[in-house]
Amino acid sequence: MTNIEIARLLRNVAASYAIKNEQKFRFQMLAYLKASNAIEHFPSEVKDLIKEEKLESIPGVGPSIKSHLKELIKTGKVKHFDSILNDIPPSVFPLLDVPSFGPKKAFHLVTEFKLNDSKTVIEDIKDLAEKGKISPLEGFGEKSEKDILQAIEEYKKGKTKSKRMTLPFASETAELLLSYLKKHKDVLVVEPLGSLRRKLSTIGDIDFAVSTNNPKDVIKYFVLYPYKSRVIEQGETGASIITSSGVQIDLLTQPPQSFGSLLQHFTGSKNHNIRLREYALKKGLSLSEKGIKKHMAHDTWHMAHFDTEEKFYNSLGLDWIPPEIREDHLEVEHARLHTLPKLVELKDIKADFHLHSNFPIEPSHDMGRDSMETMIKTALKLGYDYIGFSEHNPSVSKHTSEQILNILKKRKEKIEHINSSNKNIRVISLLEIDILTNGCLAIANKALSLLDATVVSIHSSFGMNKEVMTQRVLKGLSHPKAKILAHPTGRLINQRNGYELDWPQVFDFCKKHNKALEINSWPLRLDLPDILVREAVRRDIKMVIDTDSHQASQMNLMQYGVSIARRGWAEKKDILNTLSYEQFMKWLKS
Repeated sequence: MTNIEIARLLRNVAASYAIKNEQKFRFQMLAYLKASNAIEHFPSEVKDLIKEEKLESIPGVGPSIKSHLKELIKTGKVKHFDSILNDIPPSVFPLLDVPSFGPKKAFHLVTEFKLNDSKTVIEDIKDLAEKGKISPLEGFGEKSEKDILQAIEEYKKGKTKSKRMTLPFASETAELLLSYLKKHKDVLVVEPLGSLRRKLSTIGDIDFAVSTNNPKDVIKYFVLYPYKSRVIEQGETGASIITSSGVQIDLLTQPPQSFGSLLQHFTGSKNHNIRLREYALKKGLSLSEKGIKKHMAHDTWHMAHFDTEEKFYNSLGLDWIPPEIREDHLEVEHARLHTLPKLVELKDIKADFHLHSNFPIEPSHDMGRDSMETMIKTALKLGYDYIGFSEHNPSVSKHTSEQILNILKKRKEKIEHINSSNKNIRVISLLEIDILTNGCLAIANKALSLLDATVVSIHSSFGMNKEVMTQRVLKGLSHPKAKILAHPTGRLINQRNGYELDWPQVFDFCKKHNKALEINSWPLRLDLPDILVREAVRRDIKMVIDTDSHQASQMNLMQYGVSIARRGWAEKKDILNTLSYEQFMKWLKS
């Protein structure tokens, strides 16, 4: 089984617990959801980790679930899973991909109408709703029936719970609404919530919190958003809409005096909040979105309200924890001990090394659209001290070695001319070079000598097994001119899982030979994934954050790479393009 298949199975187990008794099995349900998320986004396959006895490297997966995973890979099934899933109709689970369908709702409809065909269940529900057979059921009604038809229509257009947005797309969608909300006079503060505020690589629905003394008018204004397609619901303290692009956006309001509590509670993650509640209980405190309750004499409780998150955390004896690292990875303990890392910030970045200009290099892959001069102007606006141009190497199949040499000579002359005529920014001559299937770099040493260094990457034959692919990457990275491994897992979010590498071996090689790993900010890559960034930080492996821009307007994608770095607990010292030009060149030539 693949990681995606295993993650789906664990989600089904969690849903089964929710159907049986959500309150009784709450912690089991959360544990399986946590394991599902960790496995779905883990860069190595579970079956390989078991073979290598490295299953413990998956964070947040407890001993019992690990035992079940071993049984699953060994036998193809798990007795415990079978016992949980046994009395739940399999036709329940396809409905969980439909927006607004939860486990209990799906189970109710499937059992009420005896829908046992997993392949047709969504169409069956649609047919029942169109015939008006769902609205008479207790707990549904005409509006609910109408909403079910709308949700199925959205599902058919591609909006599913499992199909999540990339972080940049979600951020841009959120920014439009953020600008809209800020125009209302009664919106005092507005912040995103959930996975968007924590800057996960992929986002489900978008949630906002608003601090206001006039929730009624703010909510009325929210549901009038000009880019909505419909209003899902509208209440006294919140509302939900679907945008014209099919994204669900939820709004919560809170009075200013307790806004910090709401912000903390709904930023999450669930596992972080559970850990925080456990910590608070030991102090005799109870946490909620309204504030912190303290048990007083005579069995009474006192509620303390907090207008900011900082005050909320500080009242627990903790330092404020940046949203990006609220994932129950010991951050609460670090906050207690005052040892949280000072995470890298966008303002720390002084350069971008992965830029594709339109210099006529006749590349093996796609070419840049803007001139070097245009991209340099953008770099200056971004406050950079230096940049590196890394166009794809000239096509080997369409050029002789001599032709490639001549192209790179002209490119070198171009960069030398820029550096001699522009004292405001320094340009480093790099190139993104393919690592061939045999591990050799795509162009010859004579041509490589014309470069300051190279960014190397994989663009072909992704199906190699882990051992062979690891040796391919390490051989390519071993060239003296190869200093940075670009988009190291090769993943494309929602499109391709990427290839597998023996990461301990890669980390050891980079440490020993002074090589760096890229955090690629391109929306479909966001690669290294945060889980590998954290391991790189732990092992003191240097990284760079790049945009992989093919035009000047894309250079502002840097913020998303910084977000991934922060989720991986990276500090300024871990990121090479926070160095001065002189310091970086010293590293590059070492």
